[in-house]
Amino acid sequence: MKGTRAHVIISGKVQGVFFRAETHRAAVAHGIKGWVKNRPEGTVEAVFEGTQEAVAAMLEWCKKGSSSARVDDIDVKWDEAREGFIDFKIIY
Repeated sequence: MKGTRAHVIISGKVQGVFFRAETHRAAVAHGIKGWVKNRPEGTVEAVFEGTQEAVAAMLEWCKKGSSSARVDDIDVKWDEAREGFIDFKIIY
């Protein structure tokens, strides 16, 4: 059974505050596959694939982020999981 995919852009104070590392930790804990990376304009982009419940939990986590972060907005685009990921990676 296919899961779901969320392509997310997170804006606010989300770079230089361990957001990617903490996103990785949370994604692994929820069994999420995909990736997270910083974008040049200061946002963080991520793709989360997993069960509907696990992806929803990751989106809730992203609303707060790491302890030093300040999340102003989350833009989410939904899709069916493509199941092409092996694990969750930080892209540098």
